[in-house]
Amino acid sequence: MATPHLLVHDHKDNVGVVVVEGLTAGTEMLCVVTEDNSSFKLKVDADVPIGHKVALKDLAAGDTAIKYGEDIGKIVAGVKKGGYVHTHNLKTKRW
Repeated sequence: MATPHLLVHDHKDNVGVVVVEGLTAGTEMLCVVTEDNSSFKLKVDADVPIGHKVALKDLAAGDTAIKYGEDIGKIVAGVKKGGYVHTHNLKTKRW
């Protein structure tokens, strides 16, 4: 298998984590689901730094972001499938 661009830990996740340096907008990423080693392709629509998140489906304001099969926060601004998910559109529910 080729080197993945994005890791998804659980099939319930709606965001994945970039695992390569220099990911640029328009790249068709190889995405691997670590739960069962399955894979899929997804085009990223922005430059995304390593360790940051990408939406696996369209997410609307108010949706819950799921990573590692767990709630990691609330989407506060809509993000399209393949979009960059970070502090500009995702906030913790703790505060």
